Amino acid sequence: MAPPDQDNPQYRVLARKYRPQTLGELRGQDVLVRTLVHAVETGRIAQAFLLTGVRGVGKTTTARILARMLNCVGENGSGDVTAEPCGVCEHCVAITDDRHIDVLEVDAASHTGIDNMRSLLDSARYRPSIGRYKVYVMDEVHMLSGPAFNALLKTLEEPPEHLKFVFATTELRKIPATILSRCQRFDLRRVESEELARYFGDIASREEASASDEALGLIARAADGSVRDGLSILDQAIAQGRGTVTEDDVRTMLGLADRGRTFALFRHVMAGRIAEALEVLAEQYRSGVDPLVVLQDLLELTHWLTRCKVTPDAARQAAPEFERTQGTEMAEALGVPHLTRAWQILLKGIEEVRDAPDSLQAAEMTLVRLAFSATLPTPEQALKVLEGSTPTAPARASGSVAPAETADTGSEVPRSFEAVLDLVERHREAILHSHLRNHVHLVSFAVGKIEIRLGEDAPGDLPSSLASLLGTWTGMTWQVTSSTRDGAPTIALTEEQEKQALMEETAREPDLSRILETFPGAEIVDVRDGDKPHARNGNP
Repeated sequence: MAPPDQDNPQYRVLARKYRPQTLGELRGQDVLVRTLVHAVETGRIAQAFLLTGVRGVGKTTTARILARMLNCVGENGSGDVTAEPCGVCEHCVAITDDRHIDVLEVDAASHTGIDNMRSLLDSARYRPSIGRYKVYVMDEVHMLSGPAFNALLKTLEEPPEHLKFVFATTELRKIPATILSRCQRFDLRRVESEELARYFGDIASREEASASDEALGLIARAADGSVRDGLSILDQAIAQGRGTVTEDDVRTMLGLADRGRTFALFRHVMAGRIAEALEVLAEQYRSGVDPLVVLQDLLELTHWLTRCKVTPDAARQAAPEFERTQGTEMAEALGVPHLTRAWQILLKGIEEVRDAPDSLQAAEMTLVRLAFSATLPTPEQALKVLEGSTPTAPARASGSVAPAETADTGSEVPRSFEAVLDLVERHREAILHSHLRNHVHLVSFAVGKIEIRLGEDAPGDLPSSLASLLGTWTGMTWQVTSSTRDGAPTIALTEEQEKQALMEETAREPDLSRILETFPGAEIVDVRDGDKPHARNGNP
């Protein structure tokens, strides 16, 4: 379809065209709707309302709906205050068109002084000319001066029965407590991205435009909870794409980094591959993406991956399939200490990019710092080094898996499956290391030849990838084959079983047993490596 002609005087932008006219049309404000409907049904309508929230969530729209609810007389002209204004009576139409004589909208930012407030309140004493109530809507009310608030307070203390105030603000903390205590307050929340995406899809259909789910998701995230901002972006995207809204067009329009490249960049950085990371950043910069946006996307990804580790189901539920797959692997491979360290470095880097004379250079330095920090030990590992132990993973399984031998004993050639894992970890192949620990069962091991069974979540190309990397690192040929035999339990499962056995053994110690008996409900939740000799020796 042809794009709308925005020079046409008949054209109305989407934010105005689809402005809600009733409470039922408000998006994401269920608490407010229920409270107002109940207030009307019980006749307990407040004298003053205070609507708070970020831009574009519907504060002014709600104020106009309130004005219609208070003054609607119904289609037959004999109706009373209602939670469902008819929209066709003279009062509903006049309020919608901003020409009702008894509904006054005041921009507090341009009427901050005491003289303006006195003039306004003087006229408030008189009864409404044609409506049931006089309704004063004050937008950005926090901009009023101290004397103006004091003048307003006197009217709020003893308001005329025919007068209602509706205040709107984005800065609740700037409202005096004396004003707050005399208003019924509603906090309009940010609308969730998923709900916004569904709403924008419905609007696109009404406009006879096609929009992909990915594009709608991008617009919803860019809107940051604001319905109005999102509709403005959608309006521009429909016009730019001549009725077709695609993910690539929206990314270009908003200057966003490609999500796949964001994952690739994060993967390179956390693996310490700084040259590849800088090349990805350069490609994004050449395609017009602001370096600040790149770091902000990395920060958002870091937060999401952390949530995937803490609350996996909730974090991944609304994510696209690509992000769920990539995010699961990355979250398994990275520990919370690494992610929190990345968060702090990116936060600092975003500050530097904003202030630096060359934003690209500042972003590059942030990536360099992040890549090198990814190879640093966690505090726990550093403590082990200071105590004379190695910063490698905890002692692993016994039985069919030989004791771990690191390649530091004079050769890069690993002599056990444990040493293979250590070698993979030292070369910062985090995702491969995670699969080897969690999804691989060792069948047999010999230098140059490994036989494994792959778990359901292990990638099919893992044997060939492992063989190729081992050949590169050791300078010899390795054969890694996939078997159908059961093999040993995974390293992760064996470690967990050992830890559970150690916790049970520790619980049987006399001193600890007395503590557990003294405090009913107490339990052992963890035993550190340093506790193992204590538990095994039985020494207090």
